[in-house]
Amino acid sequence: MITYEKALAVILSKAKSLSQEHIPIEKLHGHVLAKPIISKIDMPLFDNSAVDGYGVCISDLNNATSDNPAKLNLLGAIYAGDKANITLKKGSTIKILTGAYIPKGVEAVVMKEYCEERDKVVFVSSSVRLGENIRKKGEEFAKGQKVLEKGLRASPPIVGLIASMGYDSFLCYRKPYINVIVTGSELVVPGKKLGPGKIYESNSYMIASALCELGFDKHDVIVLKDDRALIKKQISKALTKADVVITVGGISVGDKDFIKEVLEEIGVQTLFTSIAMKPAKPNYFGIYTNNKNSKLVFGLPGNPVSALLSFHQLIKPALFKLMGQDNLKSKQVNAKLQDSLKKKAGRLEFVRGEAIKQNGVLFVKPTFGQGSHMLSGIAKANCLIRFPIEKEFIPKGENVTLELLNWNG
Repeated sequence: MITYEKALAVILSKAKSLSQEHIPIEKLHGHVLAKPIISKIDMPLFDNSAVDGYGVCISDLNNATSDNPAKLNLLGAIYAGDKANITLKKGSTIKILTGAYIPKGVEAVVMKEYCEERDKVVFVSSSVRLGENIRKKGEEFAKGQKVLEKGLRASPPIVGLIASMGYDSFLCYRKPYINVIVTGSELVVPGKKLGPGKIYESNSYMIASALCELGFDKHDVIVLKDDRALIKKQISKALTKADVVITVGGISVGDKDFIKEVLEEIGVQTLFTSIAMKPAKPNYFGIYTNNKNSKLVFGLPGNPVSALLSFHQLIKPALFKLMGQDNLKSKQVNAKLQDSLKKKAGRLEFVRGEAIKQNGVLFVKPTFGQGSHMLSGIAKANCLIRFPIEKEFIPKGENVTLELLNWNG
């Protein structure tokens, strides 16, 4: 049995970035950039108006007020997308809409709210500064400039930024293909009638949901009975095409717990089989190498909370590393414990908790339902309270470390 920290370090040491590929801009969201973003153009590409208004020479408005507006002749209008085939002269103005080209002679743009247009004449009731309401060419970044580093996940603003530079695709790390195999002869599909000793199967839906929430849409999920030959056949098949294989159930020492034996028969190299953490002490990790390609193999406990916490704490960081992300640290904060905690020493416990800020102080209390089979406790939780491996008791009011639960990133 190894510590949680050691287990995570072993996993991440084996999780290598996958190959790179050009992803179309419309499918870029959630992928990790494999190269820095270099601007293909100046941004903005040309001087343009930040507002709907009127282009002016600032000297024409030196004494303009609401009681004594400047009177300017209207030469024409420029709309977004128009060419600026017009030059401003003193004593005149040009209507310019947001995003439209700034023509020659325009020194500033007065907002429409300070102007009144009547019969080709514009009355301006406010002075302006040089360059006011004008977005200058290249003021955000110049052509050829590095804008963002590689290794970032493509969020909505990053996708928008890349598109605004004219890229129709971008080089990213490939997302892993994942195969999930849930085992258990006691499992029944939700909606079907339960027989004696049967329970509704939830792990496949839960893990699939966790994968979708993180943007891993390339996955297959299958549920099998505790049939050794069938399990071996399915895992062998999964290892031929998947980058990651996740089994759920069958990894302890029961008569029907076949996973560890089957994996070793297939040729998976076992790296650990249990972790000093609660829940989820039985926890398998191994490597399968085929044609110089190494696949990550995880064996999760069958109890739903154990499976989900193992996924969140161990598998999620590995998946992100496979797709090229380096910043894998969970967000941790300190909070004041509202209820005392106790356990036996020897295992790091992840206590499901609800953190609430009151008067600027963060408080946390354990949720009801801490059993490894009690999904309600984690369903209500927004954090995990770290109960250190060596401790047996934490009194009410003591500061504790929390890991914020984040299912989508």
